[in-house]
Formats: sequence, structure tokens, C-alpha cells
Amino acid sequence: MKHSMKTGLCFGLTSAIITTLGLIVGLHSFSGSKLVVIGGILTIAIADAFSDALGIHVSEEAESIHTDREIWESTLTTFLAKFLFALTFMVPVFLVDLSTAIMISVIWGLLTLTFLSYIITSGEKENTWKVIVEHLVIALIVISITHYVGDWVSIVKAN
Repeated sequence: MKHSMKTGLCFGLTSAIITTLGLIVGLHSFSGSKLVVIGGILTIAIADAFSDALGIHVSEEAESIHTDREIWESTLTTFLAKFLFALTFMVPVFLVDLSTAIMISVIWGLLTLTFLSYIITSGEKENTWKVIVEHLVIALIVISITHYVGDWVSIVKAN
């Protein structure tokens, strides 16, 4: 796979997993509303996908080592990876009750992050399990913090 596309894919997928899980876990803790969670997923899929794509675009331009084509490949791949993968979290929300959907989404996201981490470290000199654990710990920290922030906002709203 071309470096520019690998960059966009890895960044887009990782960002989709972390930001979407953080958002939906927090929104679930705060509201318990399927409609609110669906709105959050759509917002992440659109606004954050554009934001991340522009971020990669500017970052790649700032390196001054990539061709225009490579920059645009990274940009478009980031957008598509983030947009499409974020939308996958809507499937369980539509199919099952919200609490179950959140659990399925967390499992789906963590499994995908594990697989992505494995793929990017296979054939490298890095310790694959160390990288996988590192990435999962970061994801779990984000999920935990957003859950408790959602709980806190719910308490503040009630008062």
C-alpha cells in the first residue's frame, strides 16, 4: 500500500474509533437517548472527518517532502476512513437497545484497533503486543473519562 494511503487509513481509522467511542459513551451516559447518540455519530462522521482530513493535509504539506498527489491521497483516504468507519457504529444502535449497542460498539472498536495495531507492527522491529496494549490503554482511558464526564453532566443537569 502506498505510504500516503497508509497514513490516511491508519489515522482515519484510529481517529474514528477513539473519537466515536468517546462521544457515544459520553452521550449515552449523559442522555440515554438513541437519537442523541445517532446525532453524535453523524456529527463525528461529517465534521470530524473533514477536520481530520484537513489536519492530515496541512501536516503533510508542512513536511515539504510529499507531492501534491500524495498529499491529496492522504487527505481523501483520511476522510473516507473516518467517515465510513464512524458510520459503522450506527449499525448496532439501529439493531439493539442502546446499552447493548454501546457495548457492541466498544467491542467492535477495540477489536478493530487491535487488528490495526497488529497490522501496522507486523514485520516491524517493534514489540507487537506492547503497541497493541499501548493503543488499547489509550482507548480505554478515553472511554472511561467520557463515561464519567457524561455521568457528571447528567448529575449537573438534574440539579
